Amino acid sequence: MIAPPSPRTPPPRTPSPHATRRSVLVGLVGQGVAPSLTPPMHEREGARQGMHYVYRTIESGQCSAEELAQLLAAARRMGFDGLNVTHPLKQAVIPLLDELDPSALRVGACNTVVFDGERTIGHNTDVTGFGSAFDASFGPASHDRVVVVGAGGAGSAVATALAQRD
Repeated sequence: MIAPPSPRTPPPRTPSPHATRRSVLVGLVGQGVAPSLTPPMHEREGARQGMHYVYRTIESGQCSAEELAQLLAAARRMGFDGLNVTHPLKQAVIPLLDELDPSALRVGACNTVVFDGERTIGHNTDVTGFGSAFDASFGPASHDRVVVVGAGGAGSAVATALAQRD
């Protein structure tokens, strides 16, 4: 006697990686950011790390505190996870944030804003970025006499990174 066919259980479905993976939306805000190479560089690295990373430029030019606050609110409403902040806004953005990471507080400039729930948290990654590049290039070389050209957010970060190496 031939047994009736057993009910066949279909193999488990593997969901599309795009269906289970949340996109990360970030922006670069500042003056003259449209031709920046940062967005494609970050998107490629995000892909290498298995992330769907979307990076957009937001041309702001010089803007008032009120306009900058509106820009932050609009970015949050549109679903941005964070913003990289560049010239001329690295210092102007600070009073508009809910919290500052010690790095941004120490430097007095913010180059990264993270939207964390209802809070905006400012960070400064220029200090560690410059410090790492300095160490890789010069190692333990003396830096007793250094000239820093510029007193904006990036200049402050460079000075802070050098001072931390004393």
